[in-house]
Amino acid sequence: MSAVATAPGGTSAKKQQKNGRNELSDRLKAENSLGQRLVAPAVAIMLLVTAFPILRALYLSFYNYSLTSPDDREFIGISNYVTALSDGLFWRDIAMTVLYMVVTVAIELVIGFAFALVMHRIVFARGVIRTSILIPYGIITVVSGFAWQFAFTSSNGFVNGWLPFIDDGFNWFGDTTPAVIAIMVSEIWKTTPFMSLLLLAGLAQVSEDMIEAAKVDGAGWWQRLFRVVLPNMQAAIMVAVLFRALDAYRIFDNIFVMTSGAVGTESISFLVYRQTIEQFQLGMGSALSVLLFLSVLLVAFIIVKLFRVDLARARGE
Repeated sequence: MSAVATAPGGTSAKKQQKNGRNELSDRLKAENSLGQRLVAPAVAIMLLVTAFPILRALYLSFYNYSLTSPDDREFIGISNYVTALSDGLFWRDIAMTVLYMVVTVAIELVIGFAFALVMHRIVFARGVIRTSILIPYGIITVVSGFAWQFAFTSSNGFVNGWLPFIDDGFNWFGDTTPAVIAIMVSEIWKTTPFMSLLLLAGLAQVSEDMIEAAKVDGAGWWQRLFRVVLPNMQAAIMVAVLFRALDAYRIFDNIFVMTSGAVGTESISFLVYRQTIEQFQLGMGSALSVLLFLSVLLVAFIIVKLFRVDLARARGE
């Protein structure tokens, strides 16, 4: 008798397994091809819309160009970049921007995950609770910024009255640290629902069978969280952190509304605004915009490398 096990019809088990892998590979290739064709029109439109402003900004960044004297445009090469990178104000704003991003995203990740657990597990009035949690994200950022500016004012805001360790006349916008805290609070309140929504989608992908198996093995709640839930949500967490980090790195609205960049609260996006809109320096503003764009790409690269998520494995391929 042959040592190779045969399947009904004379086909060997090894050949069946190989054929199954080939069929799976062909199906994945077909799905990838279909996905590429579906997103191609959107990608083409995005490139058309974004390519011209990016290339125009890159072009203007090599000129000394001011709207107050448009006829005196002068080619100066990389002088704008040298000036920006050698200026302490640029690096201070970069540091402040990174501080905004790291603190807000870290706090949003913790609170957003807690909200996601509630929305995932709640049975009674699930729709009402999910809608209530997502309300802040539906409010326009400028509106929420004005609301929180009013809340933190020393004259008629409610924050000083709610905090027993703060004097009633304390001025939150009189110094860098309290002003930054106020801006971060408004940012966290506004965007935590978005983080929770992305994490909720990740929680839905965690197998209940794996959680039940962990319970049977005697794993406690924290053990199930750190050994079952979070490892299987790594791809969703990376996407949530990536989206929010890139958005937080470009923070502008809340700073513009609450402090106008005063007392050291200015971000790199606000510096670009001041150079381009307030001072009409299109050359320097374009150079700063290019540097902002490159730094955003760097942040995205670092986050992806830190998580080291195998997206193909996360999709079950």
